[in-house]
Amino acid sequence: MSIAKKIAHKAEAIKGEAKKTVGRVTGSGRLRTEGRGDQIKGNTKQAGAKIKDAFKH
Repeated sequence: MSIAKKIAHKAEAIKGEAKKTVGRVTGSGRLRTEGRGDQIKGNTKQAGAKIKDAFKH
């Protein structure tokens, strides 16, 4: 897995966490839900990349 993709996956998880926090502070359920989804998607991609890397070596 390339470094750029790893960074993109981490950035997606961080973006989701930020959205979730902003949603919680502002009381926006939509933002919290979107943030949770982005965070889960980013974390899932990171986990997939780790598994892929483990089988490469």
